[in-house]
Amino acid sequence: MLALFYIFIGVAIGVSVWQITRILNFRTVIANDEDNAKQGKYALYFMVFLYAIMIYCLIALNVLMLPESASIEGEHDDRLFNITFWLIGVVQFIMQFLIFFFTFKYRGNKNNKAKFYSDSHQLELIWTVTPAVVLVGLIGYGLWQWNNVMDLSDEDAIEIEVYAQQFRWDARYAGDDNSLGRGNVNYIKGINTMGVDMNDKNSLDDKQVTELYLPKGKKVHFKFRSQDVLHSAYMPHFRAQMNCVPGMVTEFGFTPKYTTEEMRQQSEVVAKTKGINKIRAAKGEDLYEFDYLLLCNKICGASHYSMQMKITVVEQEEYDKWIAEQPTLASVIK
Repeated sequence: MLALFYIFIGVAIGVSVWQITRILNFRTVIANDEDNAKQGKYALYFMVFLYAIMIYCLIALNVLMLPESASIEGEHDDRLFNITFWLIGVVQFIMQFLIFFFTFKYRGNKNNKAKFYSDSHQLELIWTVTPAVVLVGLIGYGLWQWNNVMDLSDEDAIEIEVYAQQFRWDARYAGDDNSLGRGNVNYIKGINTMGVDMNDKNSLDDKQVTELYLPKGKKVHFKFRSQDVLHSAYMPHFRAQMNCVPGMVTEFGFTPKYTTEEMRQQSEVVAKTKGINKIRAAKGEDLYEFDYLLLCNKICGASHYSMQMKITVVEQEEYDKWIAEQPTLASVIK
């Protein structure tokens, strides 16, 4: 597919250069009705080709899209994306038809005379007010969704700190008090790799891990810190992303909707996994199994691509068992 894309780009560039050369060579020649009719037909042919490419991309490349949101809050992100996509798509299809059809319909003809039309206040009003109203609606919905994600007022939410450094992630769960202790790079020493202030009583029951476990249906309150450079915590399947900024704490929250096993059974995930494993099998590589991932979405250095952390979503009972097995910082950091 990528090779086909490159071939298409090469052909398009070649045709463009050829056409420009022709224009330069015939700049003193006046086009006649036959030339205009031919160019008008070419416009219609290109319109058909363009529609074919767009429809092909919509169908064949749909497999590249993410599956259904794995968080409750992410449903609104998907809805906003779909609304925007369909609005742009409909306008795109209509406008492309008008551009190429009018190019053909109003092609040069010595028997026709162009009509001078200065302006229309009504048309100006329509194409100014209509996009403005649409944008206000989309931006308003987006702001509402942002406030929804940033609503961290749920006192029962699980509190987790995610710590970024070149090139790894660490995480710290609040203990039984559901309150994280203070953290600062000045406290980094030995195995205290997250810089937790062990003099803060809230830190004693915190639990540091290298893999995230989240319970299905429970609000999770994430706090982010960075040790060195600007990172970006990106959890694509939960439609969540937040910059990790050195010297400050950023945060957001979401509620997992599907366990890892449930997401693996989603038809879109099954199809994508099958396609990936077909490629891996042909290369003799290990087969792929779907997992949620925490990625870095900022180019933070040479090993940026490998900065990942596995996220496992389980039922509440399994989560309770897992978190009870994790040692507290007080028992690890003496």
